[in-house]
Amino acid sequence: MAEPSPPAVVRVAAHRALAQEWALALAADGLASRVTSATEGFAVEVAVEQLAQAAVALDAYDHENPAGERPDRGPTTPPFSPAGFVVGGLLLAFFLVTGPRDSNAHWFARGSADAEHILFGELWRSVTALTLHADLGHVLSNAVSSTLFIGAVCGALGVGLGGALVLLAGAAGNLANALFHGAHHDSVGASTAVFAAVGILSALAFAARRRRETRTRRAWLALGAGLALLAMLGTAGDRVDLWAHLFGWLAGIAAGLPVASATARPPGALPQCALCVAVVAALAACWARALY
Repeated sequence: MAEPSPPAVVRVAAHRALAQEWALALAADGLASRVTSATEGFAVEVAVEQLAQAAVALDAYDHENPAGERPDRGPTTPPFSPAGFVVGGLLLAFFLVTGPRDSNAHWFARGSADAEHILFGELWRSVTALTLHADLGHVLSNAVSSTLFIGAVCGALGVGLGGALVLLAGAAGNLANALFHGAHHDSVGASTAVFAAVGILSALAFAARRRRETRTRRAWLALGAGLALLAMLGTAGDRVDLWAHLFGWLAGIAAGLPVASATARPPGALPQCALCVAVVAALAACWARALY
C-alpha cells in the first residue's frame, strides 16, 4: 500500500482569512488543501505532486481577483480623519453666526431647504440647508455625528474626495426630498449629509467585500448594516425628517459605489487639495447666491 504524499506549502498568508480564501479557490479547481499555522502566518498546503498545479490555479485566481494579489491584506479599518472634527467645529461656529431658527429668521428664509423654492429653481438651498440648524440640540447632535461619519469617509477616501462626495450626496438628498414632498415642506440640518456619509461607507464596505469575498451574497450584508444604522439613528427624535435621511443615504450609496468600484485607493495630494478648494468654493457660492 502506497504511503500518502507529504504536504507541500504552496503559499503563506499573513491572515487566516486570505489563506482560507486561497483554499476555497483550490477546492473550486478540484484540489484538496489545508490551512496550517506557520511562522510567517498561515500556510496553504497541498500534496507535493499537486504543488505546480496549485500554484498555477492560484496565479489564475489572482489574475481574476486583483485584490488577491496582496498576500498581506486582512480585515482593516480605514483611518479616521481629523476632518470630521473640523466639520463638526464649523457647524457649531456657523450656528453662532446664524443663531437658532426662532431668533434669526433671515438666514433660514434664504437658506433652508424649502421645497417650493427649490422646485422653482433655487437649487442652492439644497446645499445651504445642510449648514443651518434649528436649535442648539440640533446642531450638537449633527456636529457629533459629522465628526464620526464624515471623519470616517474622509479617512477612507481622503479629505478632498470624501468631502466632495458627502456634500454632493447631501445636496442630492435634499433635492430628492424636495421633489418627493413638493410644496409645503421645509427642512434644515446636516443630518442629510451625515446619512449620505453613512451611505458612502456602506458602498465602500460593499465594494471591498465584493473584491475579497468568494460569495457575492455576503457583500450585501454591508448595505444591510447601513440600512440598520439608518433605521436606528435616522428615526430617533420628534421632529426628524426620515425621508431626508433616507434620500441622503441612498444618494451616498449612489455616489460611493462608482468611486469604490473604480479605484481601491484614494487619489493623491494634488487632486485632494483641488477638491477641498472646490467644496469650500461651492459652499461659499451657494450662500452668496442665497444672500445676495
